[in-house]
Amino acid sequence: MSDVTRLLDAAASGDRRAAADLLPLVYDELRGLAAARMATEAPGHTLDATALVHEAYLRLVGPADAERWETRGHFFAAAAEAMRRILVDHARRKKSEKHGGGHRRIDLPDVPADPEADSLLALDAALTRLAEEDPEAARVVELRQFAGFGHEQVAAALGVTVYHARQKWTYARAWLRDALKE
Repeated sequence: MSDVTRLLDAAASGDRRAAADLLPLVYDELRGLAAARMATEAPGHTLDATALVHEAYLRLVGPADAERWETRGHFFAAAAEAMRRILVDHARRKKSEKHGGGHRRIDLPDVPADPEADSLLALDAALTRLAEEDPEAARVVELRQFAGFGHEQVAAALGVTVYHARQKWTYARAWLRDALKE
């Protein structure tokens, strides 16, 4: 068992020291994943890669999450999912603030909607529908889009062959393209 896996198990069990020891071992990889994801976001995004990594890490090893990770790939797959959720939650908050958010209405000239928030929310909705139909294809999309994994890394994280991961990616891209056209 690698140091990362051992520390992941201990952190998931609530060992605060293990969680503190884990961060330096995985920080650079998580930061790279977050930087790749944030590069696709619109300029001026209020989150940056560092904030995204910290939010995701807190969700992964926080006291509310008692999940145990079997492998390093499983941990990074969970990190990709956490980053997706953080970005989607952020887009939802931003969109709700732009469209009222509990404030009283004042007539102003039309303000264009944030296309990045709309497209991220549309992708999340389509990805949720895909997960109901084919959970493995949805996981491949999460790992590719939100963690920046290549086919080999996706295959390792999911415990499948590279060929199978590529097939799922091809299928998921076509499925999402059709779903997003609707």
